[in-house]
Amino acid sequence: MRLHVDQRHERVLELVRQRGSLRVAELAAELGVSAVTLRRDVEALAAQGRVQRLHGAVVWPGDTVAETRVRPPAAEGAVIGMIVPNTQNLFADIVHGAREAAAAQGARLVLGVTGYVEAEDAVQAEHLVAGGAEGLIVAPSWFDGIPVDGQEKWLLEHGVPAVLVERLAPPTNPAAALDRVRTDRAHGAAVAVSHFAALGHRKVTAVLQEGPHAAQITAGYRAAVESLGLDVATGAPTVREHGDYEASVDYLVEAVKKRGVTAALVHSDADAIVLVPRLQACGIRVPDDLALIVYEDEVAGLADVPLTAVAPPKRAVGELAAKLLLQRLAERAGGAADPAPRQHLDLLPELIIRASCGGHRSAH
Repeated sequence: MRLHVDQRHERVLELVRQRGSLRVAELAAELGVSAVTLRRDVEALAAQGRVQRLHGAVVWPGDTVAETRVRPPAAEGAVIGMIVPNTQNLFADIVHGAREAAAAQGARLVLGVTGYVEAEDAVQAEHLVAGGAEGLIVAPSWFDGIPVDGQEKWLLEHGVPAVLVERLAPPTNPAAALDRVRTDRAHGAAVAVSHFAALGHRKVTAVLQEGPHAAQITAGYRAAVESLGLDVATGAPTVREHGDYEASVDYLVEAVKKRGVTAALVHSDADAIVLVPRLQACGIRVPDDLALIVYEDEVAGLADVPLTAVAPPKRAVGELAAKLLLQRLAERAGGAADPAPRQHLDLLPELIIRASCGGHRSAH
């Protein structure tokens, strides 16, 4: 039989009074409620001054011995949840970076995977928080990388700190107030186009895979083309469905043979490896007829013609997200009246030069 909230509060007080200190997860299990519910109870009691809330634990007021015993150095003992669409490619290194940063502070990272199924985001979050996660690092399954039609609501309803990774919310969206860490993909695209221009290419295009990063890459590409005075009319980017290689080949063949395009930015590197032999079968050689730069650097160096790549700082994204979340947990545990400002961190990718760009080319 479920206890009324007042009865539950009295039971919490009784248990903490008897034992001096208890972990939140232990209390939740003993009372038969979710960690989310128990956390709300503790916050209410702490606001009344009836208990002290430390890092992941509850302490009887004034129990300095208990405080010394429970409060760990840095974030030791903290549990943080991480929700990602998959554990391959980009997110594999982001997860590794987060896990290593958490472990360095004595915290533990637990993982949820959604498979890009939007409804699974909330399911995984509820599961992780109910299991004791004190905060969340999240890459939601927002198709274009931003929330629409209230997709962010579940993220704001768990009562635990959250950090977005490789996603953003527009300024008018409530999720814009969350901390976030992401790669500045627009900057990476602009660096790629600038490199083409430095090699003498004047007609440049882009072939992008639909998904969360296409809009950012497109924005950076267009800004660079315009600012560098390149041929805009012949270089409009195309965004294709995942796996539709024929559409990409057709677009690039026409761009090269009919519009004089000599360079292309391709997302992703795995896609480019598929495209290169198909282009060659159509009489277009890389880099002689078409210079390529790819976005992502998972397998670019292993291509038959090693591919110049825009390489996101994946491990650093995960590392900084974990450190930021642990900072928020420390502030909450210490009852910080003036927590540090929320942060939006954009990390710059690196351009790795390989053979697919070719050498300098005369302007034409």
